[in-house]
Amino acid sequence: MHVRTFHIANYLRDGERFHFARKHLEAKPPRVLHTHDYPECFWFERGRVMHWVNGEKITLGPGRLVFMRAQDVHGFQALGSEPCRIVNIMFHPDSADHLVTRYGGDLAGKFFWSTARLPESYPLLEAQQQTLDRLAHELQTGPRSLARIESFLLGVMTRVVDQTEDIASHAPAWLISACQASRDPKVFRLGATGFVRAAGRAHEHVCRTARQYLGVSPSAYVNRLRMDHAARLLSGSDDSITNIALDCGLENLSHFYRMFRDRFGTTPRAYRLRHQRDAVQPAS
Repeated sequence: MHVRTFHIANYLRDGERFHFARKHLEAKPPRVLHTHDYPECFWFERGRVMHWVNGEKITLGPGRLVFMRAQDVHGFQALGSEPCRIVNIMFHPDSADHLVTRYGGDLAGKFFWSTARLPESYPLLEAQQQTLDRLAHELQTGPRSLARIESFLLGVMTRVVDQTEDIASHAPAWLISACQASRDPKVFRLGATGFVRAAGRAHEHVCRTARQYLGVSPSAYVNRLRMDHAARLLSGSDDSITNIALDCGLENLSHFYRMFRDRFGTTPRAYRLRHQRDAVQPAS
């Protein structure tokens, strides 16, 4: 199939740094696939779509956020009788270059800078979708400036999809959703049981798939979330260590201490003393 190249210069007026579009997709296969000389992100507000991308066909639905790189080749076909509406944001590649140069430790190898064959995509929970909608509204109604697009992109990457870090973009949607759900204390307090319930799959299947895509068992993944939660409470509250352990869903205090030391290499008390002291020290 013929591939057409789109150019960012054709979408931007003088002084503009990004283009915002909301449109409906046609219910027929693309006659021409396309690539671009710019990165873009898009998500679907309604309907389902077949996404032809880099030689594969992937079905996407509402709430799916995709980070497209300049070299990706793709096209769309709406599926079903419901109209499919997409929000698409394309921007000058200089903005991406600036962000990865400035925040490479957080962004390199992910999002628009992934080196995987397929672009990264994320199914969003309701709260994430609401945050994305607010950011998109601010972007759409403001000036098409460099500050606006970079603020939006950082917001998306750090406030919308940060829950899914270290998860392969081609992981099953149910696994990504389970990882996101497990960040809720009501879920991680239940340990691996909460993760498996959020996944909605058989326990053995969840364990096998988690090891394949996360590199750890559901129990290890949830325990990491528990200890990260404990660390935030230790550095930002006066709650007792016992109460913090209980808030993580751990009644055995010795077990909590072992898990915390495994995660941070120190005791909860030492961690608290160091981080609370650092927080009150004046800048030199």
